[in-house]
Amino acid sequence: MSGTEKNGDYGAEQIKVLDGLEAVRKRPSMYIGNTGEEGLHHLIWEVVDNSIDEALAGYCSHIRITIHKDNAVSIEDNGRGIPVDMHPTEKISALELVMTTLHAGGKFDHATYKVSGGLHGVGVSVVNALSIHTVAEIKRNGRIYRQTYRYGQKTSELEIVGESERTGSKITFQADPGIFQETTAYVYDTVKNRLRELAFLNKDVHIYLKDERSGAEDKFHAPGGIYSYVEYLNRNRTPLFPEPIVISAEKDQVKVDIGIQYFDGYSERLFSFVNNISTREGGTHVAGFRAALTKCINRYASDDIIPKNLREKMGGDDVREGLTCVISVHVPNPQFEGQTKTKLGNSEVKSIVESVCSEKLTIFFEQNPIVAKKILFKVVEAARAREAAKRARELSRKKGSTSLLMAGKLAECQEKDPVKREIFIVEGDSAGGSAKQGRDRSIQAILPLRGKILNVEKARFDRVLESEEIKQLVSALGCGIGKDEFDLNRLRYHKVIIMTDADVDGAHIRTLLLTFFYRQMLPLVQGGYVYIGQPPLFRLGKGKKEKYFLEESELNSFLFSQASDRITMKFENDTSFIDGNDFISILEKLSIYQKIVSYMQRMNITEDMLYLLLDNGVHSADQFMDESFVKDLIDKIPEKKYIIGTIRSCRWRPTCYEIDIALEGQVQARTTLGPQIPLINEYRTAISLFQQIKRFLTEKFVISIQTGSGQETIQKIPEWKELLQTVRDESFKGSHLQRYKGLGEMNPEQLWDTTMNPEKRRLVKVTINDAEQADDIFTTLMGDKVEPRREFIQNHALEVVDLDI
Repeated sequence: MSGTEKNGDYGAEQIKVLDGLEAVRKRPSMYIGNTGEEGLHHLIWEVVDNSIDEALAGYCSHIRITIHKDNAVSIEDNGRGIPVDMHPTEKISALELVMTTLHAGGKFDHATYKVSGGLHGVGVSVVNALSIHTVAEIKRNGRIYRQTYRYGQKTSELEIVGESERTGSKITFQADPGIFQETTAYVYDTVKNRLRELAFLNKDVHIYLKDERSGAEDKFHAPGGIYSYVEYLNRNRTPLFPEPIVISAEKDQVKVDIGIQYFDGYSERLFSFVNNISTREGGTHVAGFRAALTKCINRYASDDIIPKNLREKMGGDDVREGLTCVISVHVPNPQFEGQTKTKLGNSEVKSIVESVCSEKLTIFFEQNPIVAKKILFKVVEAARAREAAKRARELSRKKGSTSLLMAGKLAECQEKDPVKREIFIVEGDSAGGSAKQGRDRSIQAILPLRGKILNVEKARFDRVLESEEIKQLVSALGCGIGKDEFDLNRLRYHKVIIMTDADVDGAHIRTLLLTFFYRQMLPLVQGGYVYIGQPPLFRLGKGKKEKYFLEESELNSFLFSQASDRITMKFENDTSFIDGNDFISILEKLSIYQKIVSYMQRMNITEDMLYLLLDNGVHSADQFMDESFVKDLIDKIPEKKYIIGTIRSCRWRPTCYEIDIALEGQVQARTTLGPQIPLINEYRTAISLFQQIKRFLTEKFVISIQTGSGQETIQKIPEWKELLQTVRDESFKGSHLQRYKGLGEMNPEQLWDTTMNPEKRRLVKVTINDAEQADDIFTTLMGDKVEPRREFIQNHALEVVDLDI
């Protein structure tokens, strides 16, 4: 049978041509990577990159990004403005052409932009295509031009809406929820981290970010450039020498900027960029730098500094241990491997970077022998440790430890295909016993660990290999450890699930395991093989029925939903009751506010002081720059309840004002009102809630409760906290609540039903969307410095679901 007969009619009419931007809407992942959270944020990067390209060309100094309350985003710059004149061949305005046509832009020759990030011709037209509404406002030629679009198609003609002596472009877009079905809500910290990165890479640019949803604001300007970036990356570490080494040069139209600083850790931290695009997989520019660094250090290591027998063993891994490095190159014609632009392929860039680095580093070492020797001694220690680790591995093989380990704690599964197999790493023998009895033996293996594994953030590789728990783990996974021996193809399980108790010790063990995987088996995390099990925190039983909840907010939502079937509420002076979903929504918001009140009280900001700040519109640190605003705020503080200090210049932000206040009769309960308060995450959450719950915080209530016999009970409630407690108590009647602290408290059937059954369980896949941020968090939580860890705990205290005191 011929192919035509087999497949039916297949002629010219079956070949589809997608006009304009229809192809983008049909296959969005081809253009932005995916339609999840990462792809959503990519829309912002595409527009911001256009403004950065204007800055690289020397025409833009300020970029302003605003996330609006409806999750629309505006990006405005003071560049030249997108051209608005008629295109000579397309017969439409250049603005419309850029906004509605793929592969249309000013970056395909080098007359307009010498270098740019967006060379695939995607850019703003794709953002437009994936948005339900887009507005372009251009300041140019003394006028303000405006055009609107929907799904990539224009909905208005180009019109003049005003006059301006300034120039620039402002693009406002709202992502299409039909495309981004997972979420259209931007994560402020994700946007902030990328913009901070861009400010470091473009030292002459001022970048402003504002989130109208929460009132959060940030400004980024790094006149120190790469130097400041390396300092920032090492802020939570102890550097070997105080000032980063900076290499800056231009050769054959390729501009090279590199910052280097060693710290007293054991991991390499390298972040590379091409035309401001993060190249997570490296490329020729990274290869050139690494080759130059190894050569220069080995060349400097003369016999009187380093013994010859050891110098011969110093390799690239030793040279880069404890290195923090940022590489930024600007290339006129970058060739990326793949659409995602994560690896540079230009072969000529390797020799350029290697040449520039060799020359500059050689001069630096000669002029700074003290710094050079500190680096050399660290490299020597790394080489010695690597040799010790090698001997340790050989010794363990001779002892035949693998078979002994396998016969020990690991409860193996029957399936032979690694794709179908999964291993649960559990804490202790008690949880291990429940897991072994409750598992599906055909595909699920169990590895109990005794106590806490070694913190690899503070340990050299040879010490890591000496840890018995790590030996057990490495042996069970089967893929080896270390750059020379790790082989992902030998991984014995394609789901590695960390399943620990929902208490402080469990969280600590989980963090230690994640640190181990991130530092010693990174491809395992990058490949999406590592998961976190989600055992329930609560079990609610009523009669023979039972229900499990992962966290307190889930439990509250269920309780409030149950209560809404029998309880309605009204304000004391009103006649109409609030019920159903409206009642549930109010209770959930009041519950969140209650947690915020509790957190702020630990900072000595009382409930009524929090209300006063919110009621008077305190939403931005910049408000404390206005002395009259601060004085007006002070005048509203009740003097009978508080001792009020004098207004003064802020200690940490001299352009602002602050004041100390204390509770009357409780001088130890003192706090400072100043620009730091609007920057607290919890306070920003309170801002977003306040207008919706304001009336509920001051009124009295009447609730109506329907009893089982059909009777109605009316009850007066004096304030909102008692309202929450009353509703919870009513919901709990006839029920039993159990709070789990350990997996061992569950019997095997419960553990299977809630945490291990593939059809019911919830797993969190561990991913690395932002390598720099992930690295930073591991160093903050697991490193030597205490201050960054204390600050992290203070900033994220309210996010804690479970705390043992």
